[in-house]
Formats: sequence, C-alpha cells, structure tokens
Amino acid sequence: MSDAWLDLMRTRETLMRILALSAWCTLACAQEIQPGAAHTPVAVPAAAPERHWRLGAGLGYGNRSNPLIQSDDIPVIVDLDVAWFGKRWFFDNGDIGFTLVDRPRFTTSVVAQLNSDRVFFGKTNTRYVNFAYSGYGRAETPLVDPEDGAVVTGPVEVVIPDRDYAIELGFETLVDGDWGAATLRAFHDVSGTHGGYELSADVSRRWTAGRVSFSPSLGVAYKSARMNDYYWGVNADESSPALPAYEAGGGFAFEGGLQANYYLSRQLRLAVSINYERLAREVAASPLAEDDYVLAYFSGLAWTF
Repeated sequence: MSDAWLDLMRTRETLMRILALSAWCTLACAQEIQPGAAHTPVAVPAAAPERHWRLGAGLGYGNRSNPLIQSDDIPVIVDLDVAWFGKRWFFDNGDIGFTLVDRPRFTTSVVAQLNSDRVFFGKTNTRYVNFAYSGYGRAETPLVDPEDGAVVTGPVEVVIPDRDYAIELGFETLVDGDWGAATLRAFHDVSGTHGGYELSADVSRRWTAGRVSFSPSLGVAYKSARMNDYYWGVNADESSPALPAYEAGGGFAFEGGLQANYYLSRQLRLAVSINYERLAREVAASPLAEDDYVLAYFSGLAWTF
C-alpha cells in the first residue's frame, strides 16, 4: 500500500473522530438546559446586542527577521486584526474553528490553520556566492565538492528548496483567571505535506494603569522531526557543494514577547510590540538557517472598530 494512500486513510480517520467528538459535545451542551425552564415566563432585561465581529488595524512600521539563508526580512507596515465569532464557529485572523466547550474560565475548540514556517520561504533569492569555507562563515573547514573531493573556491549557485503550506488541524484550549491567561495547542498535518505535529503552550499577563497597559508573554513549542525536516532539512536531491544534505530532528523552541499600549481613546491607541523566538537547536543547525532566532517588532497607531 502506498504512503499517499496511508496518509489519506489517516487523514480520513482523524476527521471522522473530530466530527464525532464535535457532534457528541454539541448534543451534551444541548442537554444542559433544565427541564421546564421554557414553560416559566420570566421578565428578562434588554441586553446589549452581541458583537460578532472584531475589526482592527495598525498603521506604523515593523519587521520580522527571516532566519533562512540569503532571504529578506518581512516588513510590516499595516497590521490587520479581523475576526468573526458565531455561536460555535469562528474565524480569527486566518484560523477557522469550532468551539466544543465554552465556559466562563476556559474554552476548547477544534481549529484549522496554515503552518507558519512556509512564510520564510516566500522571501528567497537565487544568488551566486563565493564560498571559501563551509558552514556559511561559521566554520574553518574548506568546502569540498562531494563528487570529486576538490576544494571549492569559486562562485557557487545556491538555490533554496521550495516548501509548501501545510493545513494543520488540532485542538486549542484557552484558560484565563486573575493570574493571567494561558493557551494550550496541539496540531497535526492533515494535508499530507509534512505529516508531523506541533505542541505548544504560552502564558501571558496584562497590567493596566490608567491609559497604559503592558502584556508580557512566554511560550514554548515542540515540533516533531517530520515537521522540522520537511521545512529545514535538505534532501539528497536538493544538496550541492554549498548546501550539504541535512536531516532535522524534533526539538523545542522558546519565545518571549511584550505588548504595550497607550490609549488615546476607547478606539485609538499607540501600540508597541516585540517578540523574540529562539529556534530549536535542530533547526538552527540546518544549512538552510542563517540565524538561530526570529525577532519581530511593530510600533504605530492602532484602531479598534
């Protein structure tokens, strides 16, 4: 039986299990209504209309560094925030989800998303680079052509391998309290692109003093070997004297961030954010990685509509 057929069968089984779980949770929530409540007339005060849309935009300047070799950073001039929340279904800046459990202090949802690693591969350039030493300046070992064993001293064409987006499906749990908020996520590739998975957790806390608010955050993520190797590994047919073959393993990445706002009005604020991600050691060791971190920042005016 082919690998493609096995991946298709695994994807079908995953979707069937999630659909069955969604149906069971919806039925369980419906049964929580107390019997007889509909037959007792109660005077209910008029409630404010529920807002289903969250629309926001930030205009300023920002940048996200690109750890991929011979690639450009990703500038950010306009930062959009577009979300829609229905009774169960929701759309949140590209993620599509269905809420299974909704409680005052936590929610659990099934969410579909696109893998974010592919973004780095959209800013690459093909260049001729003079590689006098291997390791892209990080080692003192002469670069040797694996075919004939000769030392490479002249310009070498380096072509960055292409990578595809992956559709990932998983669970997301949001928890909040007086101590702050936490997010737990578990996602698996259902598109058959890399076949791997990712587990992540982050915590944040918001402090407010008058018109000023600060929100620091910390997070950790584990990406499986199949995910890391698809994006940051170098296959034998992609290798060259300047781009040696490499197989990436699974590993942990860590990140920390800070958001600060000064509210000029209820809808308008001055916003500053910065986020630092330390890549997994297995990713940073790849010949495709020039840096072992990703640094993103943005500052400007933000509106909430």
